[in-house]
Amino acid sequence: MLDESIFGIEPNDHAIYLDTRQFMANQRQGTHATKEKSMVSGSTRKIKRQKGTGGARAGSAKSPLFPGGARVFGPQPRDYSFKLNKKVKRLARKSALTYKAKENQIIVLEDFDFEAPRTKSFMEVLSNFSVADQKTMFVLARPSRNIILSSRNLRQVKVIQASDLNTYDILNARHLFFVESSLQELQKVLAS
Repeated sequence: MLDESIFGIEPNDHAIYLDTRQFMANQRQGTHATKEKSMVSGSTRKIKRQKGTGGARAGSAKSPLFPGGARVFGPQPRDYSFKLNKKVKRLARKSALTYKAKENQIIVLEDFDFEAPRTKSFMEVLSNFSVADQKTMFVLARPSRNIILSSRNLRQVKVIQASDLNTYDILNARHLFFVESSLQELQKVLAS
């Protein structure tokens, strides 16, 4: 049932590490900031004369050496994202899926939909597989409004499209549920 070229490869741990690191780096806002000397409010007057006081030279009250002064080499806004090759990302996803397949944490279902959005209906599906209290991810071929609305109230459940599948989410979920059409979509996405 599961394609060996996706779910049965030799896993590459380093590719998984790089892809999850990139995913987590991309989640960072990078808006942290501290004030440098020019940003701190205060006078630029020279505090004391240059020589003759017996102490070190002091030019401004904004100096990092004084209370209320600036922070030395503090964090500044920056972008944490970095580039990763498509082939490495594809290998990472295949490796993560292979690990899940080896641990028997992948369940394939027939294509289904609910008549109306109801969380109770979704909970019945989960309890049929005894995974109601575990982190679970449902992979669909295309978005289904009723399934998404039925699951969004459950904290442990994530519903995602096959084209949006990423290594971090695969590893983060305890069980992966694929509908049959999503497996075909995944083969198109991960075809090398």
